[in-house]
Amino acid sequence: MSSLISDDEIHHEIGLVWLEDVTDLDYVRQSLDRLPTRRGKPAYHRPGRLVGYAQLGPKAKPSHASGTFRRRVFWLLPHDRDADPAGLYATGAPAEAVDPTTLTAGTKGRKTDRSEGTPAPTRTGQQGDDSR
Repeated sequence: MSSLISDDEIHHEIGLVWLEDVTDLDYVRQSLDRLPTRRGKPAYHRPGRLVGYAQLGPKAKPSHASGTFRRRVFWLLPHDRDADPAGLYATGAPAEAVDPTTLTAGTKGRKTDRSEGTPAPTRTGQQGDDSR
């Protein structure tokens, strides 16, 4: 879950690679996966699709026990809002979801009104406001 990812777990990231345009995605799910390399597209074994992944710099050390690297991956499931706008996540978002516009290498990202499916607040009296 994104709330369980700490800054020290991702401080060796040097870049994020997006496999698709995320500008129209309200959220992506993020997790730390154990992967055999610092860079390159990881294998993906979840339902849904891999949307992006982090690349690690040369100072990132593998686990002594497994020899793997903990890298962030970004993904979506078939029932997420982009594929099913009126479904389970019409409003709200999964615990591990963050707004992709808040993500950069080495930062966790965060939830926003957009990722939560909440319309942006409007001020009364604005042009086009029919609530009067």
